[in-house]
Amino acid sequence: MKTKYLLPLTLIGFSLARMTATTVIPPTFEQLVQQAELIFQGTVTNVKSVWEGQGAQRHIDTYVTLQVADSVKGNAGSSYTIRMLGGTVGDETMLVTDTPKFNVGDREILFVEHNFDQFVPLVGISHGRFHVQSDRETGRDIVVNSEGEPVRDLTKLGREEESVSAANAISPDQLKAAVKDQLAAQAGHPAQ
Repeated sequence: MKTKYLLPLTLIGFSLARMTATTVIPPTFEQLVQQAELIFQGTVTNVKSVWEGQGAQRHIDTYVTLQVADSVKGNAGSSYTIRMLGGTVGDETMLVTDTPKFNVGDREILFVEHNFDQFVPLVGISHGRFHVQSDRETGRDIVVNSEGEPVRDLTKLGREEESVSAANAISPDQLKAAVKDQLAAQAGHPAQ
């Protein structure tokens, strides 16, 4: 009787082992902008993890809903939900390495691609998420990367970024303006 469950559990184990071995080459800023289907700033309003699938395909998905404050590329509407593989339901957790964690109230700028088709629908997995936070010293909003480091130079994203103080970090408006400039450059005409 117990061996009946051994094969599905073994297959799930192999699947999870393969997922945790994911290596992502950090995309450049140009690649982030080009590959994203949607780019928007929003605030997380709900995070819900649920069981999906049947039998050996049973897994946990997490749905993160954001109230959209500003669509920069594409139209995210007034509210947008992304689906990611993994999460916690009750006392059971399915952990997927490098999957960003979201909490209600988080302010984010997301670069979304293939939502509902990929295990993490962000360009470059965690590289497609920029957290917006208030700098304690100056009180101004700044952008930090997936590792919590303030972002200063978009040309060095994921590549030998220097540690910078929050005072030197870019603001969300500067990041969104850079996206608009990049979109205009990709379209072959200057930004307005």
